[in-house]
Amino acid sequence: MPEQHAILSASSSHRWLACPPCVRLEEKFPQKTSEYAAEGTLAHELGEISLKFTLGEMPTRTFNSKLKKIQGDKLFTADMPDYVETYVDTCLEKFSEAKAKTPDAIFKVEQKLDFSEWVPEGFGTGDFVTIADGTMEICDLKYGKGVPVSAKGNPQMRLYALGAIAEFSFLYDIEKIKMTIIQPRLDSISTDEISVKDLLEWAEKVLKPTAELAFKGEGEFKAGEHCGFCRAKSVCKARADKNMELAKYEFRSTDTLSEKDISNILGQADELAKWVKDIQEYALDQALQGVAYEGWKVVEGRSNRKYTDTEKVAEILIANQYAEGVIYKPKELQGLTNMEKLVGKKKLNQLIGDLIEKPQGKPVLVSQDDKRPVFNSAKADFE
Repeated sequence: MPEQHAILSASSSHRWLACPPCVRLEEKFPQKTSEYAAEGTLAHELGEISLKFTLGEMPTRTFNSKLKKIQGDKLFTADMPDYVETYVDTCLEKFSEAKAKTPDAIFKVEQKLDFSEWVPEGFGTGDFVTIADGTMEICDLKYGKGVPVSAKGNPQMRLYALGAIAEFSFLYDIEKIKMTIIQPRLDSISTDEISVKDLLEWAEKVLKPTAELAFKGEGEFKAGEHCGFCRAKSVCKARADKNMELAKYEFRSTDTLSEKDISNILGQADELAKWVKDIQEYALDQALQGVAYEGWKVVEGRSNRKYTDTEKVAEILIANQYAEGVIYKPKELQGLTNMEKLVGKKKLNQLIGDLIEKPQGKPVLVSQDDKRPVFNSAKADFE
């Protein structure tokens, strides 16, 4: 996607808005892709052709050709169309609402959006944009399920909205912007709304000055949740300083930790653990490339024995009077996640939905900011 080549991309805006100089620091480190990113790209391609075909922008022959190519990709799974369908249906619903309000409402699929008026060399791609008199709505597909993403105050969506205003405001009198993020594998659809006046005010007072700092590599380094996908996170001094604060914690002069002590430690422990893991992974990668760390060396880790030819092993053992029931494990069904990939989420639910249950999860200690309800055990309910 073109956005991948933007220095100040919309997708990383939450990071450079919080920590402007990180952009130029990241340039010193190679970009790495992942199977998850490739899977997301494939899902976006499926969503794009499905929308264009349904809305009459793509002929059947072209659609079938592109669909066949997507289905032939090694990352394609039977449940991908089910999840992408949620995104497509949501976009179609938004467009229907726009047409009911404005008969000549327009839509754009995978629309390039230029927001360089506020962000130097800034541009990105809006998955789906629909525009009617008074209102414009932008929909974005998030296929990943590792990190929940909300549309509330989301800077990426705001940048897309600014790009859409710059592109289409001369056609329609747009007064408010709706921004919707569809994350189907987490059953999440969130929407935020902002007036054009407030958005432009934010763009001038917050976005523009911060983007100028980021483009120059200036400003103050600041560590936080936004560090997660930063390429410099393993060696960033600001992040190290923040995490080392835990080691400087001044405990009470008692023999045991108080509830307040434990609460304060828990507030930092998760981020500290992530930081240490990042350091370990970075150091190993560098050591394998020849970097020497005093007092440390690379050795061969533990490994498990395995058969080189399972069919040959079985053949020999059976020939030596060992029964198949002894040398083979009993048949075992695939887990539900893998089964959905093999069969498809909707089809699997149609076939065996009444045989699937979701037991109560194990209790997990999280911060008060977590949106999940407080855990209730059977014992607590009884009491």
